[in-house]
Amino acid sequence: MGADLPDYYFRIRENGAAVFRIDTENRQRRIEMDQLAIVNVRNGEVKPQGDRVLTAQDIAAFQDWLNKRVALLAQRDIDDIHRAVDYLNITTQWVQSKASDDQLEDVTDALLLAMHDLRTVLVRKKADRLLGKDVVGSDDD
Repeated sequence: MGADLPDYYFRIRENGAAVFRIDTENRQRRIEMDQLAIVNVRNGEVKPQGDRVLTAQDIAAFQDWLNKRVALLAQRDIDDIHRAVDYLNITTQWVQSKASDDQLEDVTDALLLAMHDLRTVLVRKKADRLLGKDVVGSDDD
């Protein structure tokens, strides 16, 4: 079993992970987990635990995990947005075909405000991107 285990275990936390070294090289062949550090996904900071001195191999493994984790979280974010678009379409169909007057009364104001807020931000961001491209484009002329 020991040969199949990784050298490190990353216990996911809200902003990163607690990192443990996996050890099966003991007399009982039990899995022991020794906490080495805390890795912060938001700022990339690695905090050794206690008086630990991290090796270059430790730091490289933590950085590899951090890079993969940031990419995974970014992919999850965009997947969530694509699901939100699908859900908006499903909501539209529900409003058009199934919703009762009471149900519509219950959700209409909240939906309209949320959609207005979203539309305002999307339009502003789109304008910022277009203006940014125009400014770059005008410098090339």
